[in-house]
Amino acid sequence: MKEIVATSLELKQKLVDFVYDAEGDLALALESYAAEKGKKNSYGIKQQNLTIDLFLTEGRVKEQNPVEIFLASAIDLSPKNRAIIEKFKHNFIGLFEIKAKADNHYILMNWLTAKTYQVYAHSQISAKERTRLQPGEIIVTILAPVTSTEWCFFSDRIIKGKLSQPKLAVAIGEFRDNYPNFLYADAPELLNQAWDSVAVYHQEFVNYLGSDRLTLAGYKLNQKISELQQRISQKKLAEAGIDTDQSLAEMLSASGTNEADFSETAADLGVDSKAIDQIIVNRDKLSMVTPKVELPPEIRQAEKVTVFSHSQWGQVFLPDFTQFSDLLESENLSETDSAALVKYLRKYLEQPEANYYVWQQLKQKYPLKLEIILQEYLNQTDFELERDLDQLLLKYSKSAIPELPAIANVPIHLNNLFEAAVAQVQKSKSKSTKRSKKKGFLSK
Repeated sequence: MKEIVATSLELKQKLVDFVYDAEGDLALALESYAAEKGKKNSYGIKQQNLTIDLFLTEGRVKEQNPVEIFLASAIDLSPKNRAIIEKFKHNFIGLFEIKAKADNHYILMNWLTAKTYQVYAHSQISAKERTRLQPGEIIVTILAPVTSTEWCFFSDRIIKGKLSQPKLAVAIGEFRDNYPNFLYADAPELLNQAWDSVAVYHQEFVNYLGSDRLTLAGYKLNQKISELQQRISQKKLAEAGIDTDQSLAEMLSASGTNEADFSETAADLGVDSKAIDQIIVNRDKLSMVTPKVELPPEIRQAEKVTVFSHSQWGQVFLPDFTQFSDLLESENLSETDSAALVKYLRKYLEQPEANYYVWQQLKQKYPLKLEIILQEYLNQTDFELERDLDQLLLKYSKSAIPELPAIANVPIHLNNLFEAAVAQVQKSKSKSTKRSKKKGFLSK
């Protein structure tokens, strides 16, 4: 195994050198990819190396990735080495916890999917880093397959430390933002379920609220969303054959308890045997849950909030959409109105909430007005909405390809972590408030 890992690393270095030495389309693709990743990540040397290693398999040049381009050009590769490089196509980046450490390998768990991996160490890991890599440490790294069941480190390891539940939840959120394409990279079945749940949520939204777009007072919208989520949860349990005890179903799905032990424990708690059988039969339907949507204060307190719902883009909440659209509809704008219109235009370009889908709605309803004000704002008289808008939106990180929305179902272990993290933060705030009050009282 040591020799195979060493060979993999040698071949990886050849691949990296090939990319660095490349000119033309491959060089431009690398430059563009690195610039895009640089917008989201702090650019230390390890992060730079990680970006390059990701590009090897995620980068694209005319529908090919760099691995495929390299294989096509390296005609002198032996079949054995070619097979090793082919395996690089199955690399993935993850947020891992070190579960165990042996002399020559680690057991890592991907926090996004709860899948575990036997990962072999190699000579490029320094003695100092080996000392740091202990059970409980959270790391971001890329894994490459060596065999069907064994893996090796394909990149540097960014060590996050031994994190509390709130900090781990934050780290998972950061990973989601920085690497959306790798959210469930090693569990395509979870990814499919998550995307399916977005479509289901959208349909439930339309069924319950009567439209895929509406404007309500913030507090009223928050109330409606809470009611909708309760409705979805109850419907999901009913479809799984479970009428009342959601936590019991989650217990079987989330834990490693075997069905016999679960049945015995549940029966001791007085649960009906038919309900137990239904939970066991339908455990796969409960492997993921709908996360609770918490509207931020600025949305809950807004006088008017427009919400867009879509089967892929999810829900978008905009507290100033009516003001922006009213200005776009106005024929004669005062100087104050014109300044306000420019302010909203800039905001909708810069804020991530106004995503590609929202801009398509604006484009469809206000094509002439939008084109004119964008020409003025960009100082480009030749700007054409139909031709140039998508490229402009890309400059503001608004891709035409939707990323998995926050309303998508998540694995139960992640949902449990997020709920525990929120509870810890709230408990900590409560204690802090009590201490502050006590200190104020004693100081009088």
